[in-house]
Amino acid sequence: MTEFADIEWRGRPVRIEYECIAPERTSAPLLVFLHEGLGSVAMWKDFPQRLCDAGGFRGLVFSRPAYGRSSPRPEDERWGVDFMHRQAHEVLPAFFEAVGVEQGADAPWLVGHSDGGSISLLYASRFPERVAGLVLMAPHVFVEDVTIRGIEQAREAYLATDMPQRLSRYHDNVDSAFWGWNRIWLDPAFRAWNIESELPSVRCPVLAIQGVGDEYGTLAQIRAIASGAVRAKTVQLAELPECGHSPHRDQPETVIVTTFSFVQHWSSQ
Repeated sequence: MTEFADIEWRGRPVRIEYECIAPERTSAPLLVFLHEGLGSVAMWKDFPQRLCDAGGFRGLVFSRPAYGRSSPRPEDERWGVDFMHRQAHEVLPAFFEAVGVEQGADAPWLVGHSDGGSISLLYASRFPERVAGLVLMAPHVFVEDVTIRGIEQAREAYLATDMPQRLSRYHDNVDSAFWGWNRIWLDPAFRAWNIESELPSVRCPVLAIQGVGDEYGTLAQIRAIASGAVRAKTVQLAELPECGHSPHRDQPETVIVTTFSFVQHWSSQ
């Protein structure tokens, strides 16, 4: 059942939509799902439930501000190049405090897709003691030409097709979600965005999954994580053939089995 948490962010109250999965599994690892640039609780569909049921995990799925049923982005607010840093360093800690997510020995696993994967990395870099591990699907650590081309095409589709109507199934304010994401990624200043220098601060185990056919990024993204996260307990890469930008939709069974094995192994260490 969807619930709401209230936090203070950017000097104003913000309401965050979230959903808990199997909270009765009190001794099980907690997986927190961080969605993509146009995602939300609803956009994940049944993947979090399937993964948690397969592994006997608990789950926490939420919509970042401006997405899903969370508070929309004010019309005059334009996100800066540091928008993912602010989500990782400000929103996520406040949300965790609001919903009572434990730290230390009971720290959660972060399961992040695309922008959500980047935010997960930034959180683990800033707060290494608060994360049990990371499962990253198609994360970004720097900006590539293929990413910009894909986001330019998304803008064209949003303006010329029924894309807004289709996205409205997942967001109360679809313009808030789309333009907040699209405008900053296409801002010329964002081309310099790069978080490789922050990877050495990640200490937890990392599973990085990417489709060989990812239309928003190349395998250089997860390979950069493998070479940069030098202090992580381990970095395991899964490069999936016949898979695009959303491994959990294109190859859900492979992702579930790989994630379950990885989390189970490192949770027992």
